[in-house]
Amino acid sequence: MSTLTIEGWCKTSPDQKSTPMGEISFDVDGPLHLRLEQAEERLQKTHEREAMVDVDMNTLDLMLPEGYGPLSDCQMRVYLHHERGQFHMVGHRASDGSLIYTNAVLIDQLL
Repeated sequence: MSTLTIEGWCKTSPDQKSTPMGEISFDVDGPLHLRLEQAEERLQKTHEREAMVDVDMNTLDLMLPEGYGPLSDCQMRVYLHHERGQFHMVGHRASDGSLIYTNAVLIDQLL
């Protein structure tokens, strides 16, 4: 299992600029890691732009900065950059639907 702590961002509406919100921490367990790798492989074969991977909120152990949670939904967005798979967490704040997301991480950097 990998525990990641990544810079997070909040976007309150589509026409607003994203604002930094501090660090977001979450766990990537073995099953999620496997689904991320499978999504990367599928994108390499199909040349789709991106894939969304569902997460199990019970094993994610998501920690948001104060005032930004809870989330109404959460997924991992997987995409290719120079043929390497990257992902970042995306979700929506339950209170107002604001987009919450993290910076990207290379899938092959996970342990």
